[in-house]
Formats: sequence, structure tokens, C-alpha cells
Amino acid sequence: MGTETLTNRLDRIGMTASTFCAIHCAVVPFALSTLPLWGLGFLAEEWVELSMIGVALVIGVWSLGLSWRKHRKAAALIIFIFGLGFIASGHAFGHGSTEHLFLPAGGLLMALAHYLNWRFTLGLLRDLNSEKNSNITS
Repeated sequence: MGTETLTNRLDRIGMTASTFCAIHCAVVPFALSTLPLWGLGFLAEEWVELSMIGVALVIGVWSLGLSWRKHRKAAALIIFIFGLGFIASGHAFGHGSTEHLFLPAGGLLMALAHYLNWRFTLGLLRDLNSEKNSNITS
């Protein structure tokens, strides 16, 4: 499996995981009282949230790190770092109403970073393919 294919898949997984993280952080506070009725009370546990953050972090570092070596565009990395900063700030300082603003925003920023990274990688692949095609026809 080539690096481009791997990072493409990792970005898609990262976009999905980060979006689920943002949805989880936005919905759980409102659904706290009904989750146990559905047998989903574990979703409000801190270990679930920390696990989601850990998975998103590992996938993000892996995917963005591999891709950055190829396309050298820092925007996705910067947005990812800001997303992590929002999540860390929400956990450290935002118990209460601000936590429920910072955590979903951080998850959405991480998903945006994966999306940009995916687009940068696709652009790089298009550029490489057009360069290869122009060399073949020359």
C-alpha cells in the first residue's frame, strides 16, 4: 500500500472519528438523563471521551505527519493543533457551559484539518500524475 493511499484512508478515518468526537461532545450533555434508558450510559463516561481523543490524536499525527512530508503545507497541522488546544482547554478549564463549546469546536477543527490534508494530498497526486503524463508524451 503506497503512502498516498494510506494517508488518504487515514484522513477519511480521521475525519469520521473527529466528527463523531464533536457530535459526542455536543450531544452527550443534552442526552445525559436519557442515555441509561437506552443502555448507553457508558457514552457519558470520561474513559469513552478520552479514548475518542486518543484515537483521533494517533490517527491525526500519523496521517498528517506522513502527508506533510509530501505536500509541505502546514495549514492542516496548525488547524489540528488548534483543535487539540480547544479540547485540552475544554478539559482543563471548561467544566460547565464552556466545556460544551470548546470540545465540539476542537473535534470539528480536527475534522477540518483532516479534510484539508486530504485535499492537499489529492492535489499533490493530481500534480504528480499530470507531470508523469507530460513526461510520457514528451
